[in-house]
Amino acid sequence: MRHDEWSGGGHPYLQTPALDALASNGTVFENAYHATPLCSPNRACLLTGQYASRHGIIDNSARTAASRQLDLISVQLQKNGYRTAHIGKWHMGNDPTPRPGYDYWVCLPGQGKANNSPIFENGKIELSKGHVTDVLTDRAIRFVENADERPFFCYIGHKAIHPDVQQLDDGGVDFDAGSEFRPAPRHFGRYNGKSFPRATSFGVPEDRTKPVVRRLLSIKDSPEIKSMWKAFLDPLTSDHTIQRRAEMMLAVDEGIGRLVGAVRKSGDLENTIFILTSDNGYFFGEHGLSIERRLPYQEAIRAPLIVSGANVQKGPIDRGVVSSIDIPATILDLAGCSIPNTVQGVSVRSTLTRGARLSRKAAYVEYYSHEIPMPWTVGLDYRCLIDDKYKLIVWLHHEGVDELYNIKKDPNEMNNIIQDPRYANMLARMRARLRAETALAFDI
Repeated sequence: MRHDEWSGGGHPYLQTPALDALASNGTVFENAYHATPLCSPNRACLLTGQYASRHGIIDNSARTAASRQLDLISVQLQKNGYRTAHIGKWHMGNDPTPRPGYDYWVCLPGQGKANNSPIFENGKIELSKGHVTDVLTDRAIRFVENADERPFFCYIGHKAIHPDVQQLDDGGVDFDAGSEFRPAPRHFGRYNGKSFPRATSFGVPEDRTKPVVRRLLSIKDSPEIKSMWKAFLDPLTSDHTIQRRAEMMLAVDEGIGRLVGAVRKSGDLENTIFILTSDNGYFFGEHGLSIERRLPYQEAIRAPLIVSGANVQKGPIDRGVVSSIDIPATILDLAGCSIPNTVQGVSVRSTLTRGARLSRKAAYVEYYSHEIPMPWTVGLDYRCLIDDKYKLIVWLHHEGVDELYNIKKDPNEMNNIIQDPRYANMLARMRARLRAETALAFDI
């Protein structure tokens, strides 16, 4: 889910009334970022509060054994008297069997399927009936309705918004399984004919601005790639794809409304916090990109982050930044649990409850490239630092092609100012801060 892929976030035609209601009754973080903008690594970040360089889930290949050794906050919550649930995608390996710290475990094998998906529940895999978003929402409501005197923590990992691809253990995809975004049948076609206005960054960038992206796109445009990936590429992301993605969000939004209603019916609404975020964004043709999603531009690394509920301040927060690794620290803090030293993120509880300024001044983003599944993205390892005003991108395997943007003046990242002598001092400071953040991430 992109940061703007809901009606309150600026989507021109997608209607998300339940999500909008959450936002109007809570805090919307305008400068939230994914620590690694890719499914498996960031899901581990969201459940541990650690960078990928610490927790070791660095790409989408199957890391089942490693994912059983993660320092999950569910363990900490469980020890402190919480009833815990994991419902939906795990996607750190295709194995859907339970991980530590959960009283209730319902899991999709790998990516699952949009309709009639297999799910692991009650110790075995069975086929569910219906659209996967509804199936997972039903399980979450069942968990809420079966509440006892203990407080609860419920993590819902929706498949939406994701195409119906099947991930292989090596991180590749099954080319015979398809790649369509599949909304719930009741929503399919609702946004036919709708057009998404494209950003000024739409299309292939100039070589002098983004030479790494130009190189990537030239490889992607080769006959070999186009032949092998013809069913997947979706150049510049078609309006058809954007429509289907929006339609997938409709079931998510309905599920949010149903879940809030179930919590209200249980009598726990005034003592419950709701957090909505995603694991990475998506490109709608910005900078010539589409399915790559993992690259360090705003459409991919900027996260939706809404926190709503009991005693939470209302309104947007547009100063300071938040990283996905801060969410676990915040959950533990709100739950009254001590934050172990394994957590690298910082709690934003004081911002949520008292309106205090965010303590984090810059977000650190890291990415480890892997030639599977997208061979045109090999060698694109990067480190990125972003604050309220500037973004620095350092490409680890390419010299002389780093990027610096003033995202306040240039939110579409069209003007790479890294060679501009007027920003030499700023660049030096950003490089120094990035080195410091990298050392902290690796716990050096």
